This record gives sequence, C-alpha cells and structure tokens, in this order.
Amino acid sequence: MAWWRGKTPAMSEDSDRRRGKRTGLAGGDGRPGTSAMGVEGRQPSMKRDLWRALGYLRPYWWEALGASLSLLLATASNLVTPRLLQILIDRGIKASNLRLIYFMAGGIVVVAALRGVFTFLQGYLAERASQGVAFDLRQQIYTKLQSLSFSYHDQAQTGQLMTRATNDVDIVRMFVGMGFPNLLNIVIVFVGTAALLFAIDWQLALMSLTIVPVALTLILTILRRVMPRFMIIQQKLGHLNTVLQENLAGARVVKAFAREPYEIQRFKAANEDLLRENLYVARVMGFSIPILFTLGGVGTLIVIWAGGLRVIGGRLTLGELVAFNTYLASLTLPLFFLGMILGMMTRAGASARRVFEILDAETEIKEKPDAIELPPLKGRVEFDHVRFRYIGASEDALKDVSFVVEPGETVALLGETGSGKTTIINLIPRFYDVTAGAVRIDGYDVRDVKLHSLRSQIGIVLQETNLFTGTIRENIAFGRPDASMDEIIEAAQAAEAHDFIMSFPDGYETRVGERGVGLSGGQKQRIAIARALLMNPRILILDDYTSSVDVETEARIQRALERLMEGRTSFVIAQRVSTVRRADRILVLDHGRLVAQGTHEELLETSPIYAEIYYLQLGGQQPGRLFALSTPGNGGRRQISRSVRAERFKEVR
Repeated sequence: MAWWRGKTPAMSEDSDRRRGKRTGLAGGDGRPGTSAMGVEGRQPSMKRDLWRALGYLRPYWWEALGASLSLLLATASNLVTPRLLQILIDRGIKASNLRLIYFMAGGIVVVAALRGVFTFLQGYLAERASQGVAFDLRQQIYTKLQSLSFSYHDQAQTGQLMTRATNDVDIVRMFVGMGFPNLLNIVIVFVGTAALLFAIDWQLALMSLTIVPVALTLILTILRRVMPRFMIIQQKLGHLNTVLQENLAGARVVKAFAREPYEIQRFKAANEDLLRENLYVARVMGFSIPILFTLGGVGTLIVIWAGGLRVIGGRLTLGELVAFNTYLASLTLPLFFLGMILGMMTRAGASARRVFEILDAETEIKEKPDAIELPPLKGRVEFDHVRFRYIGASEDALKDVSFVVEPGETVALLGETGSGKTTIINLIPRFYDVTAGAVRIDGYDVRDVKLHSLRSQIGIVLQETNLFTGTIRENIAFGRPDASMDEIIEAAQAAEAHDFIMSFPDGYETRVGERGVGLSGGQKQRIAIARALLMNPRILILDDYTSSVDVETEARIQRALERLMEGRTSFVIAQRVSTVRRADRILVLDHGRLVAQGTHEELLETSPIYAEIYYLQLGGQQPGRLFALSTPGNGGRRQISRSVRAERFKEVR
C-alpha cells in the first residue's frame, strides 16, 4: 500500500529508527543481552548490591533492631535447652531428685515458650522491615521510570520492567526479611554451639566438627555452579512476562490472524526455557541434601562411638553426652539450611543488580541546575540547523532541518513513513535532545527551561491513543485534575465528543476499560483531543489525529479544531492532503530533510513530491491533464503526465 493512501494505527512513525538495532533488555530467548538498563562502566558486584539493598533498612531501623534482638534471644534460649537437659539427667534423674526434675522440666517448657515468643517477634518485625524495603524499592522504580526519557523506553521491554518492579523486588524483600536474618542466625548458632561443644569436651568437639569443612566446601562448590543461573532465571522470567504482555496487548491482532496456536507455542517455549533453568538449579542444589544428611549421620556416629567410650571411661557424664549430641544436632540443621540461604542470597544479589540497573539508569533529558521557568508562551517555534539521531540508528533521522513558525500559525507536516515528521514534534516538548543545532520556543532554547513549564503549555494528541482505567471525565481531565465540569464539557464539545459521551447511561462517569476497551477508535481519539484542548495550550500538536475516524467525524473535528487553532501555534501530521491543505504552511519532509515548504497552492507549483501526492489522492478529477512543476535547482519546469503518475503509482504499490 502506498504510504499516502493511509496506514494502520499500529504503524508507528520512526519506530524502527527509534529502536535501531536494539529491541530490549535481553535477547529474544531471555539470555543476557545488551541492556537498556545497564549503567556504562558499572561492574557487577553481588556483595555491593546486597549491602546496598540492606541499606534500605535505615528508615526501619527500629523494626530491624527489634528483629535482631529477638533473634539473639531466640537463639540464646535454644542454646540453653541442652544445658538444662544435661542438669536434668546428671543431677535430677541420676540422683533421683524429683524436685530438680520437675524444676528442670518446667524450665525447659518455659524456655521453649520464650523461644516461640521471640521467634514470632523476630519474624513479624523482620517482615515489617522487609515489606517497607519492598515498598520503597517499588516506589523508587516507578518514580524513576517516570523521569526516564523516551530513548530509554524505546529500548526497554515492558515485561522486563514489570518483572524487575515485582518479582525481583520480592526476591530482594525475602532476602532482607528472611535470608539475611537466618544467615546471621546460622553464624550465631554455629559460633555459640561450637563454643559450648568445646566447653563440654574439646577433644570430642574436634573429632565431631571435622564434618563442617567438608559440608562448607560442598555448599560453596554447588553455589559456584548455580550462581550464574540465577541471573539467567530472572532474565528468562522477564522474557516470559514480555511474551505474555505482548499477547494480552495484541489479543485482537492474534485472533484476527488466527495465530492462537503459534502464540501458545511461543509462550510454551519461553515457559519451558524457564522450567529447564529452575529444574537445573533445583537438581544441583538438591544434590547437596543427601550428602549433608550423610555427613550429619557421620557426626552423630562419631559422638556416639567416641562419646560412649568417654562415658564408660568416666571422662564424660551421660548428661554431657546427651547435651553434646543435642548441640551437634542443632549445629547440623543450620548446615542443611546454609545452602538454601546462600542460594537465596545469590539469587537476591542477581535481582538486586537488576533493580539497581533501573535506579542507576542515566536520564538523558535533564534539567540544567540553572534552568529557568518558561513564561507564558506566545508560540514562536524555531528549528535552527537541527540534526538528530536515535540511539543505535545508523543514520540521522533529521538532517540539518531549519524553519521558523510564527505565533498562531498552523503548520502541517507531510512525508512518507520515516521521513522525520514524528521526530520533529517529539523535539518540541523535548522528549529527546537534538544531536546538533537547537530548538527554540519564543527565543528560549528548550534545553534551558524547566520541563514542566515547557510541557504544561503544549497540548499533544498522539497517533496511538492511550486512555487509562477510570472514568471518561478522569481521562479528559488527566492533564488538569482540578478542571471544573463545565470546562471538561466545553473541551469535549469542541472535540465533537460530548454527544456520544452523553449517549452512555453514566455520561462522563462512564468507566473506561484498560487501554480504552469499550470505546471505538474514533471515540478514543476524540477523548484524547478533548484531553489536549482542556490544557488550553499555546502550542498544539496533532499527530495523525484523524487516523482512527471516518470522513464525517474527521470533518466535524476539523471544523471544531479550526476554531480552536485560532491564536495557537499548531503542528498537524496527517496522511490525507485534504486534511493538511488548509494549513497556513506545509512542510514537506523526505528522508529526514526539509525539501519544501509553503502553502498548498505554492507547493503544487514548486514541489514535485507534494504535487505527486496530491494528484495521486485527488487528481482523479482531472484525467489526462498535464501539470507543470518547478523543480528547485534546475531552473526549469517538468511535465508529468497521467501515464507517468500511473507508472509511479505502480512502483510504490
């Protein structure tokens, strides 16, 4: 289809240029790839990332302190129990001292109850602190995403962003709330238990603790094998979420082309990739469990054999042997959990790195420290030798573009897909920064003013209409939440939206589904126009705003906009010459260059490109007519016949 014969809303102008060679955070299969979120020169460090994550506990230091004290008390009460058991056996049972037996038994029950209370407090306070950390991380990620420029979002996959803001944050939360405290608990238990074992019998302790270095070596060897896999798992999970998000967003397209079987297989492939990685980690981690159990059995065997001989020889009491064996058992159990906790720590390190890649991402569009507040605009816009290239692109999207638009002037942009129309209007509100040259509004370089003061005076209707879940009233008032109902209705009437809104039972309080589900394309477009008009902007940008409406609706909108454009500087992108011919001036773009500008009548005489577009769309009324075109630079005129136009039409088809 020829580009001037219309295009679908899904065909976003300059999308390929924006994305360049990079399309996301990782390869399509979820493997590590060139990340849009990476910070240049940043070397990954799990230790640094984990300590940084733990730093988020500072606002919750009371809860963290309470959890730590409760953990110490719970551990201490657990270490006291074997000692009470030793006294019960040696001084109670052997001496037939019923009073001491009852007292020690009661003491064991009381200590167990206290351990339960302290364990509850430790778990509750740690969970409060970790949930606070998760809240802060999610909030910071969301806030950061609002400040990142278009170039970042052009390359970031939505599924990866959602995974990092949810699953990765939750993994960090689990480490902060459960993994790190339990790791401390294991260290405290090991040191305390080892000290008590040596206090009871240092020789027996040396023999029984030989299993510890073997167990630690096994755990560390396994962790070295699975450590890289945790990052891969998170990336594959992000890829899976991307596939799911794309399918849900494009559900209508999938059904329209009967691609359900293909989409099912695509999701299955991503799901199987994730399953394989998880099973590999589970298999390797699970390999340690039977070995650790065997080592624990070996330790128990050493205690029973060597300790029994020492009891028989009178060098150890029976109570001390029971206490020693109980301590050793309490030491063996943390070793079983150590592998799991270290695995959790490794996975949390990978997730923390992915989270901090977002938080550390550079914002390309930054306000200068001395940026000024832009005063109320008159609306003069100047492009001064502007050159612009998207990240990853091989050539400039705009090449030495210069023009001046006076206040109140309506300017239309015309050109084929990829010619630079959308790029120009994206530079006016400073969604991107120019590579060279300058964009000025009322004489102010847009890089020298505060972004809010600039964008709040520009109304934009994008080609791809995006409505938010909520009421129609809330969507129209999105840019001005404090707008009165009368102002909202006035904007809707100007956009030819009031009548169809009032046809709904709830009128302006009608709920709009996700992405505007429940409304037609034309209705969504008119609501978007009303949203822009409510801002009462001095500069109005309309990016192919009639792409989703029929001819009759376009005519109504056009009549309304003609009244509203009076006194405003307006930029209009459209595919139909009938829409742009009313503009005060038309800019014709070709492969990033401004090749012609003027009124409709002037361009028919001076621009071959514009004239060819016009006669291909509307020239059927003048069959066989020859028209003269002034070609810049040749000093002459050329004749293009209907047959030549027909041949060119065949070429572009």
